[in-house]
Amino acid sequence: MKSEKGKISVVINTYNALQHLKEVIEAVKGFDEVLVCDMESTDGTPDIARSEGCRVVTFPRGEHAIVEPAREFAIHEASCEWVLVVDADEVVTPQLHDYLYRRISEDDCPDGLFIPRHNRFMGRYTRAFTADHQLRFFRQERTHWPNVIHAAPQVEGRVEKIAKNKEGIELVHLADETISELLEKCDRYTDYDMKKKEGKHYGAAALLLRPLWKFLSFYFLQGHYRDGLRGVLFAGMKAVYQFALVAKVIEKGISEK
Repeated sequence: MKSEKGKISVVINTYNALQHLKEVIEAVKGFDEVLVCDMESTDGTPDIARSEGCRVVTFPRGEHAIVEPAREFAIHEASCEWVLVVDADEVVTPQLHDYLYRRISEDDCPDGLFIPRHNRFMGRYTRAFTADHQLRFFRQERTHWPNVIHAAPQVEGRVEKIAKNKEGIELVHLADETISELLEKCDRYTDYDMKKKEGKHYGAAALLLRPLWKFLSFYFLQGHYRDGLRGVLFAGMKAVYQFALVAKVIEKGISEK
């Protein structure tokens, strides 16, 4: 498909995503195209997307338990030169919409942009100093999304980061994560993250120091101490994830001996 120059497609990947879908779609109706790539939902997600005026394509779920293969498919189904990837629980602010169109009209526009994301945890938005930046905006023809969990898209060309202090230019993450949800994701995601660790050999030091560094990084360097007890729990869950990942790598190494 030949992409339309100077225009932006919004791509939303979905699977049983009714909870926030209408709000997410409403926020992106000002873009040139809204494309929903659905992984065979069973809750009527594609019907709602069509009723909201979106173009819907299907990516067969099959054995896929991660979204990355569907992201690669979806961005190349888009019809515009530029693609903004939005999760089914993220809202695009009007300021971000205006900023992206202004940026692509400028001669020095990069080929990709990291966008700050505002996250919720245990009922409140976090107050960390550093934003959760996501590489979600790029030229379609210069971008490839690797088939690896939590992988960022690979953009051929110059990539820049939108500063957090640009008021309102962000993605607003509607998901309100709980400890139970994070523990469930921890077990599931670390299984896939192990693919990135092939050939690694960790010992007791890594089992202790890597989680400790993760906690200190999120709590102090990223400023989650500003969230009080929620900040301790948030940084602690990041440490738990790292501990589980290293433990699984060690376990695999022992079992293969």
